[in-house]
Amino acid sequence: MNSDSSPPNRGPAWCQITKAWWNAYAVGAGIGIVSILAFVLVNKPLGMSTEVSKLSGWVTGMVTGMDWVKENTYWAKTTPSFGYSTVFLIFTAVGALLSSLLGGTFRLEKVPTVWAERFGNSVMKRYVGAFLGGAILLFGARLAGGCTSGHGISGTLQLALSGWVFFGVMFVSGVIAARLLFHKG
Repeated sequence: MNSDSSPPNRGPAWCQITKAWWNAYAVGAGIGIVSILAFVLVNKPLGMSTEVSKLSGWVTGMVTGMDWVKENTYWAKTTPSFGYSTVFLIFTAVGALLSSLLGGTFRLEKVPTVWAERFGNSVMKRYVGAFLGGAILLFGARLAGGCTSGHGISGTLQLALSGWVFFGVMFVSGVIAARLLFHKG
């Protein structure tokens, strides 16, 4: 381990994908390229929260039958499906896993250190907090009609005012939440 407690980089210096921490400019350029490819190849912006909703409707329909799902007010407007954006959603998770494996940062932990230092080692408390945080995040994203990738990345890429406002509000609320949750003293 380095003196700053960050994981060591693996592989040759030129090989970005084997590093524990990637260069932010390279990642930004990569996201830009993927965004442009998404518009060129499938004429769709990047986005996740709508796809989580569509996928959950599709899975629910497999269990309950699509007639029940179609009667739901939300899914009547957001048709459940499994398509390009769902594949993008799945491969984003796969890419994150591969990145952590290649960079040597992958580890299974029930309670992350930063959480334990502030809230204790209770596994149930951590799981409830993670579930509630995720539910609130997804609810807010659906209420706003998009998430970080939809509004923040695709919206700002298209120079949409809503994307820029979203990014500003996201950063300010993130700083406030971090101060409230993790500020000691």
